[in-house]
Amino acid sequence: MNAKAVIEGILKEKGTVKQVYWVACGGSLIDLYPAHFMLNAESATVESGWYTSKEFVLSTPKKLGKDSMVVVCSHSGNTQEAVDAAILAKEAGAAVITLTDGKGSKCDDERFIAWVYPWGEGVPTAEVPSGITLLLAAELLKAQEGFDKYDALCDGIQKMDGIVAAAKVKVNAEMGEAFAKACQENNFFYILGSGATFSQTYGFAICSLMEMQWQNCAYIHSGEYFHGPFEVTENGVFYFLQMGSGACRPMDERALAFLKTHTDRLMVLDALDHGMDAVDAGVRDYLDSVLFYAMNVELRAARGRVFDHSPDIRRYMGIETY
Repeated sequence: MNAKAVIEGILKEKGTVKQVYWVACGGSLIDLYPAHFMLNAESATVESGWYTSKEFVLSTPKKLGKDSMVVVCSHSGNTQEAVDAAILAKEAGAAVITLTDGKGSKCDDERFIAWVYPWGEGVPTAEVPSGITLLLAAELLKAQEGFDKYDALCDGIQKMDGIVAAAKVKVNAEMGEAFAKACQENNFFYILGSGATFSQTYGFAICSLMEMQWQNCAYIHSGEYFHGPFEVTENGVFYFLQMGSGACRPMDERALAFLKTHTDRLMVLDALDHGMDAVDAGVRDYLDSVLFYAMNVELRAARGRVFDHSPDIRRYMGIETY
């Protein structure tokens, strides 16, 4: 499948899309956030909403209907909350795209526009949810109202594979061991970020560390840091700052300036130091998250090696009834 053909088909049927809802759970939800962020930043005609699946079902937006496009992502394809959301959206008259790695799963169903993507080492950014969703949003923008950053975004997506490959080497050489040691020395710490990248600030905390490493931590928006959370900053408290490279970077820079003088435990992962200067400045906001996800994977692996804790181990998920 390709994003242009999918959007052309939807617009041929509907004429116009007025709302786009991005719906998923956990890591899949995180992958949808940059496209949602981009639509709200770049579109004058399309409203975008971002929902965890159960909330979408329990508190369904009233505008959901024939003018809506709903993108539901479930990596396994069998997350019941996500399946329920897709069925609800379809019954409401929306165009429903399901993204899944699970061929033959509940999301790979002829009722939906089912997009089964590959997964694993070496799969290009353009072929996984983080890239697919940005391309879907870009094609919709281009078709309905024009999108002057379209070429820059497509070029940036193509560049991300090389950027990520080089950044992995750099992060493992310069940060992996230090991050694992910081986790040994700090039972709890804070992770900061902003813009579309905040999805990976959130994701690093709840998925890579809390879920996969059983590491206690919390996420804070770099802008919101100064509206309460900075009061707990002091020496001995560890902060990990993800610095974006796009329009929202000034919020991260402001946080960095304060942290440098108010804590003696700080690590900074700066997108501009890891290749994002090769991407057009106008679309970096939407692609930083691709970089940070890959770096988060490397850092959680480094912690896992030191703690002898495989990222695949779970004690509750898929084991207990919940």
